[in-house]
Amino acid sequence: MRSVFIIFLGFSSFLGFGQVTQDTLQTIPSDTLRQERGKKVITIASYADRFDPRKALLYSAIFPGAGQAYNKKYWKVPLVYGGFATGVFFISFYQDRYVTYKGELFGLLSDGSPAPSGFNEKQLRKIVDDAKRERDFFTIITGFWYILQLVDAHVDAHLKEFDLNPQLQVRLEPIIDNNPMNGQSAGLALKFKF
Repeated sequence: MRSVFIIFLGFSSFLGFGQVTQDTLQTIPSDTLRQERGKKVITIASYADRFDPRKALLYSAIFPGAGQAYNKKYWKVPLVYGGFATGVFFISFYQDRYVTYKGELFGLLSDGSPAPSGFNEKQLRKIVDDAKRERDFFTIITGFWYILQLVDAHVDAHLKEFDLNPQLQVRLEPIIDNNPMNGQSAGLALKFKF
């Protein structure tokens, strides 16, 4: 039985190899369609070719928000700049606070004159340390925001080629449930239709 299987396997691979012709060996791009032998080759317009994920990533890396605009998700561009504006605002706020109170602390330590804000040395040291920590924290958060917008542009360009079912519907509907134990109850149901 085993030898019959081996002979069958060898014979089928020989037949499969015999099916290869010169026409089959010609290089045809993956986005083409050949109708019949001898007829012309039709190039299929691929939706994925219009949105290259590498380009979206490169555009976003050079100019934040440009990858979102490349993907035609214009509504995301103000969100990207809003995130950067928020990060820069807090970084500059805590940097100003850090510089101001650090100057007061150095003035207090160098000549012993009282600080204009009225804080003592211990309070000024805590304020300076807190301001420095918060400034560094918002610097890191802004860096993560930069990376997040890069990832968003790249993934969004990949998802452009994903076909969504046009029949897909999501609705929030009121529902009345008749339960023999609890009686009637009303609520909302999230219904998916495929």
